[in-house]
Amino acid sequence: MTSPFASWYHSWIAALRIARRDAWRAKGRSALVLAMIALPVVGASAVDLTLRSAELTPQQALSRQIGAADALIEATGLDAPILQRPDGRSYAPVGGYEKYRPDPEKKAAPLKDAVPAGAETVQMSTSGVKVHTRHGLLDTQLRELDVHHPFSQGIFTPLRGRLPGGPGEVIATAAFLEHSGLYVGSSVTPRGSTAPSTIVGSYELPSDLRRDELLALPGTLLAPIDKALAATGAPGLNVTDSFLVKAGGDGFTWNMVKEANAKGALVLSRAVVAHPPADSQVPLYAQEGKARFAGPGLNVGRFTEQATVATVVGLALLEVCLLAGPAFAVGARRSRRQLGLVGANGGDRRHIRAIVLSAGLVIGAVAAVIGCSAGVALTIGLRPLLEEKIGIRFGGLDFRSLELLGIAVLALLTGLLAAFVPAVTASRQTVLASLTGRRGIRRANRVLPLLGLLAVAGGAAIALYGSRYRVSPSLVAAGSALAELGVVALTPLLVGLFGRLGRWLPLSPRLALRDAVRNRGRTAPAVAAVLAAVAGTVAVSTYQHSQDVQARHEYVAELPDGAGLLSVNDNSAHQEVPTARELLSRTLPVAVRADVERLVVGNPNCEEYGTGAGCGRVELIVPKEQRCPLFESEHGPADFPPAEAKKLRQDPRCAMSSRRPGSSFKTIVADEKLLQVLAVTDPGSVAALKAGQPVSFDRRDVKDGKITLRLVTDPVAAQKAAATHAELPGQDKVLTVHQAPEGVESWGVGLVLPPSAAKAAGIATAPVGAYFSLEKAATTEQRQRLDGEIDRLGADVRVRIERGYQGESTIGVLALAVFAGLVTIGAAGIATGLAQADSEADLKTLAAVGAAPRVRRTLSGFQCGVVALMGVVLGSAAGILPAVGLRLTQEREQRSLLLHAVEMGYSTPDEPLYVPIAVPWDTLAGLLVLVPLGAAVLAAVVTKSSGALARRAAG
Repeated sequence: MTSPFASWYHSWIAALRIARRDAWRAKGRSALVLAMIALPVVGASAVDLTLRSAELTPQQALSRQIGAADALIEATGLDAPILQRPDGRSYAPVGGYEKYRPDPEKKAAPLKDAVPAGAETVQMSTSGVKVHTRHGLLDTQLRELDVHHPFSQGIFTPLRGRLPGGPGEVIATAAFLEHSGLYVGSSVTPRGSTAPSTIVGSYELPSDLRRDELLALPGTLLAPIDKALAATGAPGLNVTDSFLVKAGGDGFTWNMVKEANAKGALVLSRAVVAHPPADSQVPLYAQEGKARFAGPGLNVGRFTEQATVATVVGLALLEVCLLAGPAFAVGARRSRRQLGLVGANGGDRRHIRAIVLSAGLVIGAVAAVIGCSAGVALTIGLRPLLEEKIGIRFGGLDFRSLELLGIAVLALLTGLLAAFVPAVTASRQTVLASLTGRRGIRRANRVLPLLGLLAVAGGAAIALYGSRYRVSPSLVAAGSALAELGVVALTPLLVGLFGRLGRWLPLSPRLALRDAVRNRGRTAPAVAAVLAAVAGTVAVSTYQHSQDVQARHEYVAELPDGAGLLSVNDNSAHQEVPTARELLSRTLPVAVRADVERLVVGNPNCEEYGTGAGCGRVELIVPKEQRCPLFESEHGPADFPPAEAKKLRQDPRCAMSSRRPGSSFKTIVADEKLLQVLAVTDPGSVAALKAGQPVSFDRRDVKDGKITLRLVTDPVAAQKAAATHAELPGQDKVLTVHQAPEGVESWGVGLVLPPSAAKAAGIATAPVGAYFSLEKAATTEQRQRLDGEIDRLGADVRVRIERGYQGESTIGVLALAVFAGLVTIGAAGIATGLAQADSEADLKTLAAVGAAPRVRRTLSGFQCGVVALMGVVLGSAAGILPAVGLRLTQEREQRSLLLHAVEMGYSTPDEPLYVPIAVPWDTLAGLLVLVPLGAAVLAAVVTKSSGALARRAAG
């Protein structure tokens, strides 16, 4: 007697053999389904291997930061002991920043003092500076390090040439050579240096391939530049020093780290990162609270990113199942005679289901093997390009066998799920209907629409709950998928409702619509497949468009539209400003140019808050009674109870300054042309400037019609006074001003002094730039020409032109729309093509009764167009829900981040959070037109003009 297991085993073996034979016989259809299932597997396996390989282990990351040393000791610039996290990512002074007050007369302890006794060290110094290149000036990091010492191994990777051997020799990153137009053997001169250096080799930083950097031996690059700058009176370099340390024994322990912290140094230790101390042994956590370093502010975008990935992946798998489903359904109908013979020879429904399911199993298994192999091979082949794209070298190819196996199993399940519904449908066919080819008449399923409605409502509720009340990417993805499955379940009912529109259509589309309604078993899977493709497109497009609307709302213009600003970022380059102004007028279509200058005290080459000899400045003094108490207190807002602080923030004195992000000047010297460029039309302000009277745009600066300018000549005393909230020392100049009417937009400028007023007050000025307006938009060629001319000046001159919100993701959204449109049209073509193949008998019947070729083409085109149109309409509705869920997830995350920032005292919400949900109507309109039209034209083109008469099936 045969056991049930043996019977089950042999029946499935037979089913697999039949499925394999049928798949080989119908190579075209099998290849189509195989490709649909394998493509996501290729992408998933490639992404998995890429992300895992790019994710460095802690020791790999440390080797790229500290080389072969035990630790890296860095200066913090604080003149007090600090407390730090074990991983060295955050630190705070003992007592917290709220109580920390720097002492201008006290210098930080030498970094060398933080090195343990007997430890071996190698010094590393870095500074940012502009370097002369073939194109002009390039922001570059200069680094000094003994590249021949074993400690440096791992920090950089030599590529070509040799290492520097002494003064006058440097090596450059490959990114610097690419951006600068230089090469190994070229001479390079950092700005301020009196002698060029020769590039003797190239290298790369494994964790930052895009960094522009020059590397030299200690004492050969930074010190000569500093000396040359000091000779010209210019400020020196801002050099950051650090030490690579070899402590020996157990390495640089946590106790050593705390000893270095006591001397104001920050430590990144290999031993501490590998074996971090308990939270109770971290003084920083006891002082600040660990939550301060683990709140949502440190995980910006994490939940939204997870929700987006989970939703897109879920919808992609659902789309594959629904796209492959019609293919299996067509295959089952093409094999119905064979399935009927199985039933006639004693096979029951489970055997027929097994045969159809085996087709999904066979194709899914092959797709899994091919997809995973292709994904791995693709990652290995594209590894250099991928590393360049993400800007990080892999630590090695990290194969996660379980993850790749999970992706393969997912492909197998996808094939089974895609074949499930066709298997059930095929098993319900009677033997007589299968052998004769008759499909019979099936009553509409009344339970399926009810289940569909419940699935739509339940899925929407789950997605909204997962995004609104409990931030969970899994719930958002599961709810969106369930709602889309509900729409799929409603598809037969909705197809019937679409059929009622046929009475108003011409003959061919009416016949196509009635045929689609009459054959719902054939139409519904095709519509569902198009629905899934369109839903994914609409979901992603809606999400991207909503983000663009939010960014447009949050965008703050720096100048009136079409206006611009030429400015120097380095005060020592003020001699080049007049030449730069003339280049501007010659190159761009300038309508009005307003030359502007800055007020100067002492050395005009000093930075705004320089502390060198002769470095003074001019401060606009706000009257005491008009100052904000929140910022006058010793510890700022922390000195006030929360309720009082909240009330004071509503005080006009504490309102944020009208100075806009990116605006360069608060007090400026210019004539009335400036108001013309800034679109300030107040007649009183224009008349005042013409008459030589200053104009103020901030009422808090003015008292009794006058403003006070204080000439600060002792920068050290000024810094000390600022630290103790004392009055700045200096000489006051009181000027009568014209107060501009409230509400006039000054675009960040607070006070405008005409040149005659500055001269009368005895305050020197220096050129700093020019505001300008254009007659017409500057072309790309004009901008490039101007940038080239300014680069040849060798001055740090910046030109900005306000063009309004441009949308940083415009190109990405366009690429997404094109790609999604092609995928959607392709899905529509596949689904409707399969439906057309299934209705081939109808076309042959038309040929038999004498229908002209044009009629057959037209009918075929309208059949596919009707299916595609129904899929697009339903998919557009289904795709809105995931986008809504993603945006609500993002809103909750941003709100949590904002509340955390307020609780920690980092910021105060100045306006309500704005996270809109905007539907891209232009994208939907394009889908509604292009997809059905493309499917109809494609079907009409591929339909044969003359079809052979169908042969009568053998009895």
